[in-house]
Amino acid sequence: MIKALRTFRVHPSLPHELQPLSELAANLRWAWDRQTDELFRWADPDAWDEVDGNPVALLGRLSPARAAALTDDAAFLDELAEAHDNLRRYLEKPRWAQSHKPVPPRVAYFSPEFGLTHALPIYSGGLGVLAGDHLKAASDLGLDLVAVGLLYRHGYFRQHLDAAGWQQERYPDINPLTLPLSRLERDGNPATVDVDLAGRTVACQVWRAQVGRVPLLLLDTDVATNGPEDRVVTDRLYGGDVEHRLRQEIVLGIGGVRALQLAGDLGGLGPQWADDGAEIYHSNEGHAGFLQLERIRRLVVDAGLTFEEAIESARAAVLFTTHTPVPAGIDLFPAQLMRRYFGDFAAECGVSLDRLMAVGQVADGGGHGDGSFNMAVMGLRLSAAANGVSQLHGQVSRRMFAALWPGVAVDEVPITSVTNGVHAATWVGPEMTAVYDRHLAPDWAHNPAAWRRVGDLGDDALWRARARARERLVQRVRTSVRAARERRGESPATLAWTDDIFDPDTLTIGFARRFAEYKRGTLLLRRPERLRALLTSSDRPVQLVFAGKAHPRDDLGKDIIRQLVAFSADPEIRTRLVVVEDYDMEVARALYQGVDVWLNTPRRPYEACGTSGEKAVLNGALHCSTLDGWWDEMFDGDNGFAIGAAEDNPDTAQQDEADATSLFELLERTVVPTFYERTEGPLPRRWLARVHRSLETLGPRVLATRMVREYVEDLYIPLARRAARLTGDGHRRARALAGWRAGLREAWTGVHVVEVSGDQGVALIGDRRNVSVVVDLGRLRLDDVCVELVHGSVGADGMLRGRQVQPLDPVAPVDGGHRFAGTFVCAESGEYGFAVRVVPANDDLLSWSDTGLVAWAGEDTPDTAAVSAVEGLEPA
Repeated sequence: MIKALRTFRVHPSLPHELQPLSELAANLRWAWDRQTDELFRWADPDAWDEVDGNPVALLGRLSPARAAALTDDAAFLDELAEAHDNLRRYLEKPRWAQSHKPVPPRVAYFSPEFGLTHALPIYSGGLGVLAGDHLKAASDLGLDLVAVGLLYRHGYFRQHLDAAGWQQERYPDINPLTLPLSRLERDGNPATVDVDLAGRTVACQVWRAQVGRVPLLLLDTDVATNGPEDRVVTDRLYGGDVEHRLRQEIVLGIGGVRALQLAGDLGGLGPQWADDGAEIYHSNEGHAGFLQLERIRRLVVDAGLTFEEAIESARAAVLFTTHTPVPAGIDLFPAQLMRRYFGDFAAECGVSLDRLMAVGQVADGGGHGDGSFNMAVMGLRLSAAANGVSQLHGQVSRRMFAALWPGVAVDEVPITSVTNGVHAATWVGPEMTAVYDRHLAPDWAHNPAAWRRVGDLGDDALWRARARARERLVQRVRTSVRAARERRGESPATLAWTDDIFDPDTLTIGFARRFAEYKRGTLLLRRPERLRALLTSSDRPVQLVFAGKAHPRDDLGKDIIRQLVAFSADPEIRTRLVVVEDYDMEVARALYQGVDVWLNTPRRPYEACGTSGEKAVLNGALHCSTLDGWWDEMFDGDNGFAIGAAEDNPDTAQQDEADATSLFELLERTVVPTFYERTEGPLPRRWLARVHRSLETLGPRVLATRMVREYVEDLYIPLARRAARLTGDGHRRARALAGWRAGLREAWTGVHVVEVSGDQGVALIGDRRNVSVVVDLGRLRLDDVCVELVHGSVGADGMLRGRQVQPLDPVAPVDGGHRFAGTFVCAESGEYGFAVRVVPANDDLLSWSDTGLVAWAGEDTPDTAAVSAVEGLEPA
């Protein structure tokens, strides 16, 4: 093969009448707009399949003869004009954000991967697909949001399974000139930003994808002026060793901030982006965390702030979202690597490398107890707020990172949660879309209120739509299995049996996700004879479709796939249990839209959210899952099926056995009988009642627009308001807050609760009790602290349950400190108690717990639990 010396872009030459196709192709809205998608297929059905749904590549292949035929096709031109007008209206018409008061801030959204369409393979799984849905929902809502990521020239791997079921990986070559991307240019030449990689200056070109109303900037180091080892920094998603990952994350975080400024300076993001930049920086996981260090460096170099002042100012505008429920999922970088790559960076910030490293290390000096740099710790330390991606994951995250806030009760650790949602227009199939279009409000795909009319969906229409979607899935599975077998060298003459794979009228269960040990893809194989009986039943059969990739270095995950393939090799089983290879967004859509039950079996609580089931339920499937991730908060007993109990069992073998037993009992006694029951006519009425309940209770809650609106109202707007206050007037308040924090930390050891006194003895519900506290403030002032009373019922372990917190009022200075006093109401019967604490107070703090400082009244303080029993009345 011969490498090209020079490359350039050749645009397709379309007749004037077809020019709107170019504009439609350039905006990724076609990835979720069915009219535009069908228009491209109409343009050339064969070519559309050949280019795998990439409209830019399609237009490049459109022959002059076909183009001429389209210009003479009045129906096509009418449809083209309508689709083009719809795009223009979508881009220009005011949407939710434009009428929201206050106006949502400008947001820069950083993520290592984005799952927007299978034609742009810069995603691996849930994190990227969530990021893609976030952008689409932000576009639907009209947010002023710009996203930043990396353009991987080899994307994520394509998967093939050998005859034994072992995963084989092949990385595609991605040519950005054949994708819906445009390169940022200055004076006709690529515009680049530079990053320092261990003393080498590496240029990054920047590509732009337009996702509806949202620009996505993608950095790419495959630039001719870079050396060979630097050109491949952005080669593969999650590829290479730990140093390669560090390089990628430097490009994403540090280079991403610079790319954002470059795009603003070039005028492509609007005047406010050019003048003022982003108001909020949202880091989707820790991989993009170095964006915080770059913003701190700029404040030190350009604004003259000290390192501590720059941290206070920069972090005010940062939101950090964590997606991992286990420490093993966090990026850790060894100290020696950080020294090579950040030694000069620390000097620019005016601090030692040890001080820079400290922002990514826990109190014992280690990012993981060994001196390494922890990206999640940095993300939490250098952000104003942080969130998990489901309510349960928020609880897990607070426990996992509690060491960063010693003395703070776990449930007060400053990590909140926003439960992930999914972009309905991307994932809902044509069958259910037609039903929703007919019975719900026109904006059902992004308006939670539209789902109030789910009761209008008739059983007949719902069942017909589900049957058609299932039949489409059956055809897809048959075609996929046959193609895979032929690719492995099997003769077409021996593959007639593939025509019998699956039955369009049979209960179909789907399981598709990354194959990892904790997701327990082989949980069903723990009872092989019971599984075989379900699959081969003559009157109530079940068919199972599996799909998913294992990480290239995850041998346990690969073996899970192999075990499933081996089980399915039995001629009696192979038409009822299928493993579909090369799982991507397009395969996922077919599965979500066609299965009757979506199976999810993670070992609780290791699933951060798990949005695959959300996509399935929007298509009328029922979710069957352990009570983990989003299902833990949304299952109500009737809107799907729950495997096992809402308990965390430290004995994983015991938990696996219990969950396998629960799953089979659920399938045998409830799921299968309910699906096949026809006691009230030709339709499974009880099954459809459960589907109705699922759509009614889950439909409005799993929408990505619900998620993004929560981000806007609960996090983006409050953080932007506070950041503006801190950074205005030359960062005056940020500087003051940094100085106050330093003094607070130094003086906090002098803060003590000296005395606690108050009413004692038995009380009745509703009685008010007085509490008086003397606090030694040391060198702090009265307005530096808040003294709080924490009260509630007392558990068997002596801990307060369902506690309430209220401030005590300062009364007067006394010998040894200052007196505070207050009253509280005894709210419950049984053992009742209270505790007293002193916490920092400052109007510019988002939360006192952010400081990690608290002084509790000690056990040796008299009467810390003055009310020991509340008797006589039952609680209301």
